[in-house]
Amino acid sequence: LETPDWVNVVALTPGEKVVVVRQYRFGTEKIGIEIPAGIVDPGETSREAAVRELREETGFTTEDWEYLGYVEPNPAFLNNVCHHWLARGVQRTHEPVLDEGEDLSVSEMGLEEIRQEIASGKMRHALSLTALSHLFQLWG
Repeated sequence: LETPDWVNVVALTPGEKVVVVRQYRFGTEKIGIEIPAGIVDPGETSREAAVRELREETGFTTEDWEYLGYVEPNPAFLNNVCHHWLARGVQRTHEPVLDEGEDLSVSEMGLEEIRQEIASGKMRHALSLTALSHLFQLWG
């Protein structure tokens, strides 16, 4: 399937908390904990998409960005990649501007909290976990 590229953002506050979103996913029929993410729009770079998605979904912004690399979400039938970005020193500067049908809540979590949510099965989004694994040892 031909699919646009995606982005995931590991957004760290000055206190080293990770900005996360809780969002209902129709495929699993439950609310999951993820990092901010979205589609790279036509004509947009992955960095521009990461900056936009972080601001739109969470209201957080920063000028300190680092590219972490990319993964192939499912090369068995998808032709796209998912770019991982690190945003350091993020602060809430805007109100979130959600897409139609998008319903999510924003919070901040420390690394130990993230590990607990992974262990409990509440945080299972593979692309979020691969992005976070660039920075943290997630599994004991």
